[in-house]
Amino acid sequence: MQKKGYQMKNMIIDIRQANYQGPLSMLPFMLLALGAYYYVNGFDLDGISIGAVVAAYVLMLVLIILHELIHGITWGIFAKDHFHSIDFGFIRSSFTPYCTCSEPMKKWQYLLGAAMPTLVLGCAVAAAAVMTDRLLLFFVAEIMLLSGGGDFLIILKILLYRTDKKVCIAIILMNVALLFLRNRIE
Repeated sequence: MQKKGYQMKNMIIDIRQANYQGPLSMLPFMLLALGAYYYVNGFDLDGISIGAVVAAYVLMLVLIILHELIHGITWGIFAKDHFHSIDFGFIRSSFTPYCTCSEPMKKWQYLLGAAMPTLVLGCAVAAAAVMTDRLLLFFVAEIMLLSGGGDFLIILKILLYRTDKKVCIAIILMNVALLFLRNRIE
């Protein structure tokens, strides 16, 4: 990228910072969803069994994997080599799965891929839970909103970074995005 006239800018969010600030940044969205659920359905905990709680826990583990797959699918659509450019991994020390793309992409493409799991598994599932009055599904959606906190921090950091240069983004590791900046061609 640097040979093509781009200048590199690291956009790093420390994993400890993401694990603390990420969930905090998602609280307003979680509270909004909670208010919508309560306004439409109220709360009745009597219908929740132990078996349903165990099933919800297993479902959350599957959804965490699906969260990373959604990143990969979205970024893979935009990458020149598509899914050959996508890698998945797991950081044992922080019990954190991640998805990377080895190719730079346009800013909007990266942002869409970063937001997509939270939009699908958090917002859409919360809306479905509100419409169907499924409290346990709503709790799962809240956890999925919470799990999008690190992605949200990266999105914020990128959106708040101002430049008059053309931007390409490469994902090299979880919570690390490289911005490649180049003067715009008039």
